[in-house]
Amino acid sequence: MQKKNVVWLCGMLLGVVLTACSISYKFNGASIDYDKVKTITIKDFPNQAPLVYAPLSQEFTEDLKDIYIRQTRLQLANNNGDLELEGEITGYELTPMAVKEDAWSSQTKLTITVRVRYSNRTNPDEDFEQTFSAYQEFDASRMLQDVEPEYVPIILEEIVDQIYNATVANW
Repeated sequence: MQKKNVVWLCGMLLGVVLTACSISYKFNGASIDYDKVKTITIKDFPNQAPLVYAPLSQEFTEDLKDIYIRQTRLQLANNNGDLELEGEITGYELTPMAVKEDAWSSQTKLTITVRVRYSNRTNPDEDFEQTFSAYQEFDASRMLQDVEPEYVPIILEEIVDQIYNATVANW
């Protein structure tokens, strides 16, 4: 009988501890002091790459705005935001990869490169200018216009994540 009471008491104690202690944890990767930083300005990123994919500039700029809207409490400002991102798309390149014995390429690499200028008006020590890039490889027998709708969004997502991490995810 005594053993039964001890087990019951331990169970009740464990129940009280588990319900009394709760840990609240929110992980979005951002470390922003919202008392100081409330707005972000993201200017259009013009496509200055020699090879041009027409919707690239708009898709990239919208993807960049979207990540800050979804993952932070920052408000978009047309001008003079507490944080500011601007730059240009500098590269949209195809590179032959995995050359076979007959000297023909079996894979092609599509690389997108973006130059970014970041300004933090509340902490200018964090300002930077940096180049970000990402790529996807695809079978060389496929045409570029056939793979762009599939691979450009993947590449842009990776670049946008890199920029987000470099600017507000200081962990």
